[in-house]
Amino acid sequence: MSGEAGVGKTALADAFSEVLASRGWTTVWARCPEDAPVAWPWQQVVEALGEKLVASDRFHLRRAIVSTVESAAPVLIVLDDLHQADEETMAVLAAFTTTRLSGRVLIVATTRTSVPSEALARAEPVRVELGGLGEEAVAALVRPIGGSPDVRVIYERSGGNPFYVKELARLFAAGGDLRSVPPGVRDVIRHRLTALPAEARTVLQRASVLGRDVEVDLLAALAGDDVLDAVDLALGAGFLVEVAPGHARFTHALVRDTVYEDVSLTRRARWHATVASALESLRPDDVQLLAHHYVLAGTRSAAAVRALAAAAEATRSPRDAVRLWRAAIAASGSTRLDLVTGLATALAVSGDLAEARAQRSVALRTAGDAQEMATVIGSFDVPGIWTTNDDPTHSAGLVSAAERTLAAFPGPTSTRARLLATIAMEERGTCNRLAEATEAEAIARDLGDPALLAFALNGRFMHTFHRTGLAPERAAIGRELVALASEHHLVTHEVLGHLILVQAHAALAEFETADQHVAAADDLAQRHDLPLVGVFTDWYAALKLAAAGRVAEADRAYRAAAARVRGTGMWGMERGLLLLALLSLHGPSTVDLSDDWGPHLDWVRPLVLPHDEALAAARALPPGPADLLAEVRACLLAMAATRLRDQELRERARSLLLPARAELAGAGTGLFTFGPVSRYLDEL
Repeated sequence: MSGEAGVGKTALADAFSEVLASRGWTTVWARCPEDAPVAWPWQQVVEALGEKLVASDRFHLRRAIVSTVESAAPVLIVLDDLHQADEETMAVLAAFTTTRLSGRVLIVATTRTSVPSEALARAEPVRVELGGLGEEAVAALVRPIGGSPDVRVIYERSGGNPFYVKELARLFAAGGDLRSVPPGVRDVIRHRLTALPAEARTVLQRASVLGRDVEVDLLAALAGDDVLDAVDLALGAGFLVEVAPGHARFTHALVRDTVYEDVSLTRRARWHATVASALESLRPDDVQLLAHHYVLAGTRSAAAVRALAAAAEATRSPRDAVRLWRAAIAASGSTRLDLVTGLATALAVSGDLAEARAQRSVALRTAGDAQEMATVIGSFDVPGIWTTNDDPTHSAGLVSAAERTLAAFPGPTSTRARLLATIAMEERGTCNRLAEATEAEAIARDLGDPALLAFALNGRFMHTFHRTGLAPERAAIGRELVALASEHHLVTHEVLGHLILVQAHAALAEFETADQHVAAADDLAQRHDLPLVGVFTDWYAALKLAAAGRVAEADRAYRAAAARVRGTGMWGMERGLLLLALLSLHGPSTVDLSDDWGPHLDWVRPLVLPHDEALAAARALPPGPADLLAEVRACLLAMAATRLRDQELRERARSLLLPARAELAGAGTGLFTFGPVSRYLDEL
């Protein structure tokens, strides 16, 4: 029975021996320790059977052992760790294969590696090779230990090795990090490594710098040409497996990590730098691998900056892009404009909007001439779904800079279109910049630039709120964005298209269609590491509960969704939205004007103030922003008009709501709903 250390050979043999013992068999265990006396396991067996070895020569010794075992039949002999057995122990085992026995004798031997024995091979033993547990079995093994760790991570890091699985689970239960190596596992692996010659251990350490997968040619560039003998030894000892000619793999991530972490930080950095240098010649286009080694080497050079920036541009993970842009800036030793703008965009997509705005400001201050300024302003084509500005002061500065820069680009160029689209995006929710969005869209269509067109369409979306009832128009924008972005692999704008369609179909109470777009958006977000998408789909799930009349569940879901918004930098969504959602659920009786209603306070006050104060407050209300909350404010006005029985307010609310008669009030936000608009119109 063969398999690596910790895979469960001994446990399986123990379970098997219990079965035979229950059937009346005698069971004897013997271990083959390192540096033990000659034939020591068989001495243990004979003594366990109540006899003593007295033979003076090897021939009679072997016959005496076979005879003693045979006389105890039916008997099971378990020889543990046969890979450590001495020559005489193997010779005795071979003697059993050439002797006709009168009783039932079963020998089970456990071993980590194949045991070279012609006699055993000729005897054709039953061979059982144990591999790792499957993911479900790993979950079952982890469950009793507690702590609810990520089973997939444990499975991948342990390879299903039961010993590694349990040690990782215990590490997690004790508050440890699953990415680290449990002390017990580290000790076992280190002990096994001592069996390798020093030269082979050094080559294995250098191999660990390459990662879990080892390309032998690259290893040779790092460790010298003569690495094949060391690789063969590591393969034989079970530290590596060969996956293809010239390609090996550490048997477990834990093995690789143990070997790697035993290398000093200075040496690691030097070796990573050597690997990066070799890759520049061997595979200069493999920018992700080059960037990985440059990051760990801490190299400051033009080559490092070039590779890191290229990797940041190419990666599908915004979080990885942030890490790589930061590394590129560090490698350059300066605030290079292209690197800072790249970082700002990646930060926004990854969900760190506040830091993204800060880096964008750094880039604006760094920019020199009009072309550089235009590049900085237009490079931030991060999709936007919410129409309330998160940082009006920052946006005002951008719009001012963009308007100054526009004069240098009078023609229908992509640069001009990006400046126009940026103005439309930054002055969202005003309907004052529809002309800029429309011109940007026209230029993008004429140029046949799909990324630019997606950006411009987002700008036009931000200005389709000049009246209520425009969900169908926004749905058309969403459909074009999904088609355009999916065809040209513009993932973030494809997500935007789906979220626009969620809002539009929710407004129209077409929840089945909205559900499909939620599923598509969540799937893209999961595959491309877009954390902010879940903020909006969580709110939508709460909206559906509310629309179904499941008030208590919706209340809990709204509070959980609002908690996800905090800390994202989406300040336009942080203040007052949860209170509006709870108002939509429970009505004005729960309103407390001392709560932080943010910009919505003036619209709520007429619902609870004394009659005369409420009437004055309601009549003083301005038209309000042209944004996603326009219908909500109109509903609040209708509620106040009904409460106050004021005809002027009734007429104002009716004129606002009438175009949206067929919609659910507020559901166009994708966040919450105040119910059918028609109900408010009937009450008015």
